[in-house]
Amino acid sequence: MEIYGAPHYFTAGVQAAHRKMTEPRSPGMSSVPQVIPTHTEPSSQAVEMDPVEYTLRKRLPRKLPKRRNDVYVNMKTDFRAQLARCQKLLEGGGHREICVHGLGLAINRAINIALQLQASSQGALQLAANTSTVELIDDLEPEDPDEAGEPMTRTRNNSAIHIKVFYPDPQ
Repeated sequence: MEIYGAPHYFTAGVQAAHRKMTEPRSPGMSSVPQVIPTHTEPSSQAVEMDPVEYTLRKRLPRKLPKRRNDVYVNMKTDFRAQLARCQKLLEGGGHREICVHGLGLAINRAINIALQLQASSQGALQLAANTSTVELIDDLEPEDPDEAGEPMTRTRNNSAIHIKVFYPDPQ
């Protein structure tokens, strides 16, 4: 392997790394070396693509608790509006606790809302957080129904957080 215009010490390091990647990991594990091609011809990269293009439709999570004190945080609604809804539930809604739920990208926003609620209460509110993994299902539907493609489903995992924001019991 040769890199033009690179200093000698750089090419020696790259060559050593290349040798390490092409050697089998352990002698007993594999008798075939794992070769990483350094140069390929354009004609050898013939990858067969499916002519049918699919539209991705994401389903909602399977089971969502539907209590009055549950708040599901998303990235589409304004942060201040979500924070105001939580404050309204705690102060005027008669609830001593609420649960703030965030899924995927909305995890940071859920944490920020819970921390803002705690800070605005001058420490009167306490937080208890739990994390989980939620299995989501996506539908892949062919864009052109005339072609031979058939609808498919795909499952994937996504992170979630559930933060209980509550007033502690007076003792």
